[in-house]
Amino acid sequence: MKTVGLLIILLSMSLHSTDTTTTDSVYKFKTTNIDGEETSLNKYEGKVLLIVNTASECGYTPQYEGLQTLYEKYSDDGLVILGFPANNYGGQEPGTDEEIKQFCKVNYDVSFPMFSKVSVKGDDQHPLFSYLTTAENPDFTGEIKWNFEKFLIDKNGNLVHRYRSDVKPQSDEILRAIEKELNS
Repeated sequence: MKTVGLLIILLSMSLHSTDTTTTDSVYKFKTTNIDGEETSLNKYEGKVLLIVNTASECGYTPQYEGLQTLYEKYSDDGLVILGFPANNYGGQEPGTDEEIKQFCKVNYDVSFPMFSKVSVKGDDQHPLFSYLTTAENPDFTGEIKWNFEKFLIDKNGNLVHRYRSDVKPQSDEILRAIEKELNS
């Protein structure tokens, strides 16, 4: 009888426990990659992620080069850059997914994962970016101000830092934070 009671208590506890990887992390989101395939972000579990809203016709577009360099330098250590094209700012990402993919390959030899164009603000904001702009972090919350904002995600899927567009991918600030997360 005691064993059955204990089993019921343990089962009850497991049913009421909260799994942070599915409720409070980026891993709960699904999106579409640039080739049109549905992708669950839980495939990146255990990796450090740098999520960036991108655009092909922006003054910050040359940051693709720095992002690619970061990816090449740290991908073997567990860093994955995730690019999300968005046309929310000045119509600076007007192309189709195929045009964006071609632009990134031809101009910056991008090899990190790119995703289908999304909205990062407004009524049609993708749920991932709704989460990223409201998740607690030591930097700031709120609406994305422009293209190439960066969100650093730890190995557990939690937002640990956020950077505005003018912070370059290879800045000391970002490099130190990435290295810290990769080594934790």
